[in-house]
Amino acid sequence: MESEQYLAANLRRAVAEDPRTAELGVRVTVRGDHVMLSGDVACADRRKALEVVLHEVAPQLTIFNDVRVTPAGEPEGEEDLR
Repeated sequence: MESEQYLAANLRRAVAEDPRTAELGVRVTVRGDHVMLSGDVACADRRKALEVVLHEVAPQLTIFNDVRVTPAGEPEGEEDLR
C-alpha cells in the first residue's frame, strides 16, 4: 500500500483536476484507511461531488466529509469607504 502522504497527494490532485469538483482549497488527510476532508465549498452539490470523486479514485477508503458549504453570493448592503 502506498504511503499516506503519497495517497493524500494523489487524492488532492484528483479533487483539483476533476471537472465535477475543481477544488483547490479542500484539505485531504489520510489516516490508515480513512480520508478526512475539510474546508469550504460554494454549494451542497460540490460537497457531495467530493465524496463521489474520492470514492472512484480510492473505493477501499472510508471518507469523512467535514467540508462546510459557504455560499459565495453577492455582498449585501453597501460598503462604507471613508
